[in-house]
Amino acid sequence: MPDIGGLFYEEHGPADAPPLILSAGLGGSAAYWAPNLDALADGHRVIAYDHRGTGRSERALPADLSVGAMADDLMALMDGLGFERATLIGHALGGAIGLAIALDAPERLDRLVVINGFSRADPHFRRCMETRLALLHGCGVEAFVRAQPLFLYPARWISDNFERLEAEEAGLIEHFQGIANVEARIGALLAFDIDDRLGEIATPTLMIAAEDDMLVPDSCSDRLAEALPNSGLQLMLGGHACNVAEPVMFGKVLGPWLAGSPQEGAQ
Repeated sequence: MPDIGGLFYEEHGPADAPPLILSAGLGGSAAYWAPNLDALADGHRVIAYDHRGTGRSERALPADLSVGAMADDLMALMDGLGFERATLIGHALGGAIGLAIALDAPERLDRLVVINGFSRADPHFRRCMETRLALLHGCGVEAFVRAQPLFLYPARWISDNFERLEAEEAGLIEHFQGIANVEARIGALLAFDIDDRLGEIATPTLMIAAEDDMLVPDSCSDRLAEALPNSGLQLMLGGHACNVAEPVMFGKVLGPWLAGSPQEGAQ
């Protein structure tokens, strides 16, 4: 398996195309992006990777895990691939990683897409994460995994895709990243707070927010769009994992911005 610095990655699309990196949310898996790969790899060299501590990557995490450390991991992956710069699409935690890079190493990003992201933990988001941790510790891994779709998808989509979700759960349980890793990654998310530095981010950034997100309120994307000086905001439906639940709609929202120049994309 391809691996750089303990991070598993996979490539899609033409090797000589502009680089586009995909960074998932709490689950951390490159597989999260499967519904979007064909469209994104049309004209881009797409890199999807498993975050440290998840999937096929090194499972050991540093004791002082932070979003900044995850950003360092991603930049080390870029170095290993020979990318001085790239466009990054990040979902939730992946978006926080992108914002951290845009803040402290802006020369590494051409532009940034943040899906259902935030500049700091919203009270509702914090309550959801604390509830998920309580479920994990009190009821175990299976209950945690079975509850996950309730936070990620709209109710109707869950009903319509029930058999698919049932099939996926067995694999998620078998390859679970570990209670300690989930706790550390949630802790890093809850500690993330760049709200008072948003005005320093000049990277052209697009926020995509689902109005029916049950985990991260779309007001968090409103805040990012208001504070980032070179940004835009697009709304859609599909819940927290909107790019999975509504991949066609996601492509229509993202496509024109991704195809334009960075200056056009920021309008």
